[in-house]
Amino acid sequence: MKVVIVGGGEVGFHIAHRLASESKEVVVIDRNPEVLKRFAELLDVKTVQGSGSNPRILDEAGVRDAETFLAVTDSDETNLVASLFADAMAPGMVKLVRIRNTDYTHYRPELIERFLDIEHIISPDLEVVKILEKLMRVPNAEEISEFADGRIQLVGIRIHEDCPAVGKDLIELRKKTGDLRFIVAAIIRQNRLIIPTGKSHVRSGDLIYCVCEKPEMSQVLEVFGSGPVSIRNVLIIGGGNIGLGLATRLEKSSLHVRLIEKDREKCEALAEKLDHTIILNGDGTDQELLEEENIQGMDVVISVTGDEENNILSSLLARQLGARRTITRINKIAYMPIARAIGLGNIVSPRLSAVNTILRHIRRGKVLSAVTLKGEEAEVLEAVAQEHSGIVGRPLKDMKFPSGALVIAALRGDKSLIPSGDTVIQPQDRVIILATRKAIPRVERELMVKLEYF
Repeated sequence: MKVVIVGGGEVGFHIAHRLASESKEVVVIDRNPEVLKRFAELLDVKTVQGSGSNPRILDEAGVRDAETFLAVTDSDETNLVASLFADAMAPGMVKLVRIRNTDYTHYRPELIERFLDIEHIISPDLEVVKILEKLMRVPNAEEISEFADGRIQLVGIRIHEDCPAVGKDLIELRKKTGDLRFIVAAIIRQNRLIIPTGKSHVRSGDLIYCVCEKPEMSQVLEVFGSGPVSIRNVLIIGGGNIGLGLATRLEKSSLHVRLIEKDREKCEALAEKLDHTIILNGDGTDQELLEEENIQGMDVVISVTGDEENNILSSLLARQLGARRTITRINKIAYMPIARAIGLGNIVSPRLSAVNTILRHIRRGKVLSAVTLKGEEAEVLEAVAQEHSGIVGRPLKDMKFPSGALVIAALRGDKSLIPSGDTVIQPQDRVIILATRKAIPRVERELMVKLEYF
């Protein structure tokens, strides 16, 4: 597979890194020679200096024989023009375009998709709003992803010292939970990914990834010491696209929402667009302001300004002053381990959301969604099992799946399955697979129709 990436920022670098490590052919286009130097020194990719909106540069990058084209610069206009020329030079190629300005996506988005033949418009801010809504619905989750139209849940739960599961192995937990259907799919321990067995023990500080059906989510949370939590008071810091989008959605609920924004003009614009949210002109790192707004009574504080250092400080201050929970927007993927190390477990990233969206469309086989786990050493893929693919027709225990890959759930018609070794995947089942980065190429081959090789 050959992939051409226009834009050498965080999203472009992260995608290039993932694909190059899987031995895919990657070409990166960027204007800045210093940016391209980083790619050349750290990754096995080809680089081309110039503008991705220049057809000559696209031709030099070999766009005519590429299978996938990604336009992910910080300029919506550059991305759109680059896609226009790419479509003219290589009709039928899969094109993914990052667009941040909601004016493009809200005003007749079908115009862009139809005339540029774009496979998918990547809107990172919108994806983050959706993630925030999910985290709000499951307050004790550090991370949550939905599969099979929301019926299957993958939830990341942080294990605390007083958790009743600490010290127990997974076989023992299974015996105690009886008929409750769930799988512990992965454990992140000290930034290291573990694919657990029945003998694996639960330790304090672990981040446990559990898979279950949506109705059983609350019971699974209780197994790992996370009881029900109600949310009533919400404080949003930052009135940009994410803050506004989240406030707009939360106004449809019974929550009490306040929003702090530095820019007075932006506050006035927010007040015109929001009906029930209390708008405050101020700084989210202002301790006096936070105390005046009863920060200790806030169930959740969500810091989503465009300045990640400001977001980190706001979240730390809010926690110190008594807020029950914080969620922090961080753009630089490299900052995430540091943020977690200082206790900021709930993190959202527009760039990582863009990466997940891109991976879904790049993966071979009929992949419906892809989510990167924390630590980024594994992905969870949702795919449709095709009749002649290597995943169907045999019990899972007899499959030649690579080490580091695990079928964690499936959906057959209206019936969801938490599989065992005797489960047989049938054609058209929606299958959810956890795979380490090294195992991804082999999993892709198993998902593809075997007849393609003849």
